[in-house]
Amino acid sequence: MSKATSASGSVREFKMPDVGEGLTEAEILKWYVQPGEAVTDGQVVCEVETAKAAVELPIPFDGVVRDLHFPEGTTVDVGQAIIAVEVAGGAAGGPSDAADEAAGAGEGAGAADAEPEGRQPVLVGYGVSQSTTRRRPRKAPAATAAATPAADAVQAELNGHVDTAPPAAPSAVPAAPAEAPPAPASVPGERPLAKPPVRKLAKDLGVDLTSVVPSGPDGIITREDVHAAATQAPAAAPAGRPGAERVARAEQQVTGEPSVPAAALADAAGRETRIPVRGVRKATAQAMVGSAFTAPHVTEWVTVDVTRTVKLVDELKRDADKYGLTGLRINPLLLIAKALLVAIKRNPEVNASWDEANQEIVQKHYVNLGIAAATPRGLIVPNIKDAHAKTLPELAEALADLVGTAREGRTSPGAMQGGTVTITNVGVFGIDSGTPILNPGESAILAVGAIKAQPWVHKGKVKPRQVTTLALSFDHRLVDGELGSKVLADVAAVLEEPKRLITWG
Repeated sequence: MSKATSASGSVREFKMPDVGEGLTEAEILKWYVQPGEAVTDGQVVCEVETAKAAVELPIPFDGVVRDLHFPEGTTVDVGQAIIAVEVAGGAAGGPSDAADEAAGAGEGAGAADAEPEGRQPVLVGYGVSQSTTRRRPRKAPAATAAATPAADAVQAELNGHVDTAPPAAPSAVPAAPAEAPPAPASVPGERPLAKPPVRKLAKDLGVDLTSVVPSGPDGIITREDVHAAATQAPAAAPAGRPGAERVARAEQQVTGEPSVPAAALADAAGRETRIPVRGVRKATAQAMVGSAFTAPHVTEWVTVDVTRTVKLVDELKRDADKYGLTGLRINPLLLIAKALLVAIKRNPEVNASWDEANQEIVQKHYVNLGIAAATPRGLIVPNIKDAHAKTLPELAEALADLVGTAREGRTSPGAMQGGTVTITNVGVFGIDSGTPILNPGESAILAVGAIKAQPWVHKGKVKPRQVTTLALSFDHRLVDGELGSKVLADVAAVLEEPKRLITWG
């Protein structure tokens, strides 16, 4: 789109940034603004999904939305302009008629061809701006509401003057809104003042910015304010939060409600539906194919009596205060994860990766424990960093945070990188077990089947016992049959007799 101009400013293009690590494209999931609406620096304008995660994009300047170049559901290459915003008097990355008009507004019509003075480079990719430009303090909600019915009125507010006033007559310019004291950040309906990195931090910590008391100048929320709010009490996500909308929309897609993406096409008879594969699901498919045909998989099975583990879980639930587990989610997966960590401690050679370029085995002296999570957007595998160093309460808290974040669709790309081994709990679907495919770059994955009451020989008699089947898949380049068998046997031994956690852990 050409950089069209108006009497009040120039049009700047906001390009799709590289929101991941070298990713080349992203799908626009939802627009939060429409043409004619005013936007401010740091305001989230859309949500996009990459091959790793869904990300909200803040815009880096003030203005009025002129055009949305792509509809929701479109996959856009990094570097393509996705939204045009009419800004107040600033140049849109180079000399333009709008820049000349901005210069002529203060110097007369004869200076229209002159290049504005005091231009300084700003962020890479966002052009330059007038050195005299000063961000206007946020107006009170009532004033803002009065100014938004028409785009021209909003633009006039951004310029700090009314279009009907003669440009060469400063005395005719009414008092700038900046003279009015800014509204406090806690006013209902007012968007809290915070920089994009602070907003990202609040999102990752699950903190509602509207409940944070600002300590920065002019009511700006700082990183310290967010950390303080996070330590006081976990903030629940507002019902209108974009992330909540994403989860609701994705859940509707899974259940077959009418909110199927616009890109999903059904044939005339309604017998087939074609849904484009993109984002997380596309990346997962590519990764699984690469893993299956790169790493030589071996899978071993063991069926184990976990009655004592089930009883221990019940005891931990009853006496959570005694064991420091108050308020934490306690389930068999917690003890299974601990059992796997103990088995890795006893057999550290299993915790490794294959360096194809250098033809080396990279031994890991830390365990980033991945937990496979089925989400409305597809299968993701976030991991608990340094899980080997966590106590049982710390591991329980980390598991709860990981699962909760995944279900809400807020898992960050960093949380899905650097995993070493993974657990996939297929038992929650009533499945006995399976042959899981390795997460790329990892050495092993443990599949946990459903825990069921089955007849079992116990102390020479057949009794109903709680039984499950474990399956361990591993990369045979790194792990031979003996090592894999030892790891699986150790996991089974701990789950059969949890007291081994005391002597082995």
